[in-house]
Amino acid sequence: MEVLAVASEMYPLIKTGGLADVVGALPGALAPLGIRVTTLLPAYPDVLRGAGKGRVVARYDDLFGGPARLIRACSGDVAVLLLDAPHLFARSGGAYTDLAGHDWSDNWRRFAALSWAGADVAGGAVANYRPELVHAHDWQAALTLAYLRQGRAPAVPGVMTIHNIAFQGRFDATIFPALGLPDASFSVEGVEYYGGVGYLKAGLQYASAITTVSPSYAGEILSPQNGMGLEGLLAARSDRLHGILNGIDTAEWNPATDAMLAAPFHRRALAGRHRNRRAIERRFGLARDEGPLFTVVSRLTWQKGMDILLDAVPALVAAGGRIALLGSGERAIENALLKAAADHGGRVGVLTGWDEELSHLLQGGADAILIPSRFEPCGLTQLYGLRYGCVPVVARTGGLADTVIDANEAALAAGVATGIAHAPDDGDALRAAIRRATALFRDRPTWTAMQRAGMSADFSWGRSARRYAALYRSLVGRAA
Repeated sequence: MEVLAVASEMYPLIKTGGLADVVGALPGALAPLGIRVTTLLPAYPDVLRGAGKGRVVARYDDLFGGPARLIRACSGDVAVLLLDAPHLFARSGGAYTDLAGHDWSDNWRRFAALSWAGADVAGGAVANYRPELVHAHDWQAALTLAYLRQGRAPAVPGVMTIHNIAFQGRFDATIFPALGLPDASFSVEGVEYYGGVGYLKAGLQYASAITTVSPSYAGEILSPQNGMGLEGLLAARSDRLHGILNGIDTAEWNPATDAMLAAPFHRRALAGRHRNRRAIERRFGLARDEGPLFTVVSRLTWQKGMDILLDAVPALVAAGGRIALLGSGERAIENALLKAAADHGGRVGVLTGWDEELSHLLQGGADAILIPSRFEPCGLTQLYGLRYGCVPVVARTGGLADTVIDANEAALAAGVATGIAHAPDDGDALRAAIRRATALFRDRPTWTAMQRAGMSADFSWGRSARRYAALYRSLVGRAA
């Protein structure tokens, strides 16, 4: 089966978050199941450099305001199509924001162009390539399904994956005439959304099937609290909604072979974690201490509960813990965390920005990773933590609830506990979880058993890839 994936990022070519990891890993997991995925991406400057030499397979004289071309290339073993549209993607700054951190004002146009190209490819725009199914990831690719249904390739089934329903791609109605969609599609049964244009809403409306990235999150987004305005549409289409848990690339994330660590280790021999711990202390300017070393590897946002974490820092330090934090996000939260580091010298270390190598070291040397999210569609950092013996301390929500077994008395007695879970959006609950973690850490046999239980869990892509493959085949069979 030939599948076209459409996405705005893919590791290792371009990454701003977990979406890139998923888009980068899923093709390799599907390949042994007889499914070949070609991924269409914007040709940001870093993507063009990373993909190397490719071959032009299609051209546009005018694609949403300028010339463009499609380039076929490879990223490792993954086939990619790159939408090279310099007027849209050849910019200094991020994939979605300028150098000042503001959204590009023409994001609506940039990702409409990506979606238009995706629908063209599905319709046969590239010689000798005709995908049997299109898989669109998040709002940036969601209009692909609208363009498919509105005439470009109406018979091709489409899957829409919600990685985070908080990001919806909502724009003013004034952009609609420029999208090239039929007038009739500006309706509640089409792309219209609260008087404007909703990209994610359109993808959900036109999808043959909808997936999200954990079973619990699939249920949570049917509620007004977590559906964020889309719960009614999702409820109406709940027979097409599937929660498929994300996996991780276990070759990329393998503590026994990871060259990004100061020292490798494995489940039966954890001694290398001590050297990684010392490397973290040096990098973050932390005092040497035998108390628990917590880490945070996260976007620094309200969703991720970083304001709740800030309030818990004094209690964490008072309990004998230290914290090494890596991330970037809302400027006010960044500044408050940097102030906390200054106030608690040697106990709190903060580095803003993103560093892939350092994120591996933190998982390989910290004792526990804090993830106090208010909501979490799946989360990958807790899976990396489990894989690396970095015990997750998580809010009980979404994919965090699906993947971490709380260290309650029964789970500890059975030897299956892998982490500590607490109520979301509750500072007292987080502080209590930190105290539980600190007490368990001092019980070395119990803590080591938790580490090894987590490292034994299988969160590879195998099971999830089989579910995607079955879904793809059912849709293609139905279309045929």
